[in-house]
Amino acid sequence: MPARFPLLQGFAGYKVQWLGRDAMAGLAIAAVAIPSAIAYPAIAGLPPEVGVYASIFPLLGYALLGPSHRLIVGPDAATMTVLAAVLAGLVAQSPTMDRVGVAALLALIVGVMCVVASALRLGAVAAFLSRPILIGFIGGIAISIMVGQISRLTGLKVSSDGLVAPLVDLAHQWHDIHWPTLALGLGLLALTLLLQRLKSPVPGPLVVVVLGIAASALFDFEGHGIKVVGALPQALPSLSLPSPSGLPLQNLLLGAGALWLVSFSSGLVAARSFGAREGFPVDANRELIGFGGANFAAGLFSGFPVTVSDSRTAINLSVGGRSQMAGLVAAAALASVMLYLNDALRLLPSPALGAILVAASIGLLDFGSLRELWRISRMEFAFALIGMWGAISLGVLNGVIVAVAATLIYVLIKEMRPHDALLGRRPGRPGFYKLHRFKDARPVPGLTIFLIQGSLLFFNVDYVRARLQEVIDALPADTRWLLLDASAVVQLDSTAAGMLDEVRATLAARGVAFGITELHNTPMTLLERAGVIDRIGENMMFDDIEEAAAQFSLRSSEAKAAAVPTPSPTSAPTASPSPSPSRG
Repeated sequence: MPARFPLLQGFAGYKVQWLGRDAMAGLAIAAVAIPSAIAYPAIAGLPPEVGVYASIFPLLGYALLGPSHRLIVGPDAATMTVLAAVLAGLVAQSPTMDRVGVAALLALIVGVMCVVASALRLGAVAAFLSRPILIGFIGGIAISIMVGQISRLTGLKVSSDGLVAPLVDLAHQWHDIHWPTLALGLGLLALTLLLQRLKSPVPGPLVVVVLGIAASALFDFEGHGIKVVGALPQALPSLSLPSPSGLPLQNLLLGAGALWLVSFSSGLVAARSFGAREGFPVDANRELIGFGGANFAAGLFSGFPVTVSDSRTAINLSVGGRSQMAGLVAAAALASVMLYLNDALRLLPSPALGAILVAASIGLLDFGSLRELWRISRMEFAFALIGMWGAISLGVLNGVIVAVAATLIYVLIKEMRPHDALLGRRPGRPGFYKLHRFKDARPVPGLTIFLIQGSLLFFNVDYVRARLQEVIDALPADTRWLLLDASAVVQLDSTAAGMLDEVRATLAARGVAFGITELHNTPMTLLERAGVIDRIGENMMFDDIEEAAAQFSLRSSEAKAAAVPTPSPTSAPTASPSPSPSRG
């Protein structure tokens, strides 16, 4: 197998001691997966068993090709919404098409796109998301999951999206709350949180499922108006390759492209969010291979496109799953439930599932990191809130767009005002030091050294020009050189080249030479093409500050020596003075 497709990486370093925790996590994942597996297909007009298939087989595909030990794949609400729109458009063209077969075909195409995207290194897009944005985003996901459990915990029908609208719906319908449902849900939530706090060896979600089924059987919850999960179909699909069924290839590819974009965005953001929260690495391009494996499995076994599941991954992390063995246990449990345990599972009360999801979501709210951001940087705290708001108010996909946009704005703000400093010597110490940081540092007489700590690009050129002008206006009268320390300038564009040429001309008009030290190769090449190096002069370009300082001392000494006439016979010719080094 090529190095790009290593197998079973989700089991790397596996220890037998992990088996018990993985088994518990897998059972908890299966318990939480059941309601969404049944509900999500209805969004796209698919039968409920398709959701169960898409919850079982992608776990096997990701376990084979996925790199992460702890991420769990499955149906995703954002992906299902786009799938519904794609299928609706295809049905309009071909009313008799097999919706299940087309959904499976779309999953296969999405899988191919994931592999191609990995080969093209498109996973680098995930690197745009900063830690503050990720902290806020996963907090928004957690709040969204909690808000989504209102219906399960109250017995009301709340279909609004976001944060405020569901709460408004709840306020309008409060008199219709089914109080036994609410009491059961809150009681099971309290039990789950208590077991988590006591670090129970048996995971709280599993306890809640068992108790919920037992209580439902004893007290006839369904007869008292408490909703239960109900029966699942008792069959597993066979391996099959779906065909296009005469549908236009262009429309299939466009629809699959939209699905890939959603699953790619929400899946990678979720992966990086959980990775930042739990401290495990995420290789975005390798994750795309895992997503491809999951979608291949879904397409070959009558499923639909899937990605990282927020709720199932949250459950896995909260219970303490250590490897993809948890996913395999979940797949086996879901398959067993379909085949053998329908009668028992049918009695599971929906409030129990809501309690499990709310408890898992509470654990995802990283208040400690938010407090740390508030203490360290109010700006980064604000961007964390922006990431949270996007996920809560706009949904996962739009939340991704908001998160990426916020990160880019954050980077621009940081880069628009790069730090700078004047450098000088400290008595008895080698090297140069920032004058504002060391009280005993002194500038070299006649030499001003200005350090810029950031790239020079079109969006920050005006700010840097203004800072340089402030330095120029404050130059001591004896200044002969102004030296730019470009050691931190890794990028420079044509706008910045023009600005540096203007600074050179301004200084030349004042009789001050302009030089640059420690310029990187790429900026050097651009300045050479722009002709700026020629106008500055090769003798004012230096490899490091020490060389520049030595040349300044040497040329200053030569200039002083040339300025003092030496006695000579009257018949000897008068020597012509050397050109002033201050002219470069």
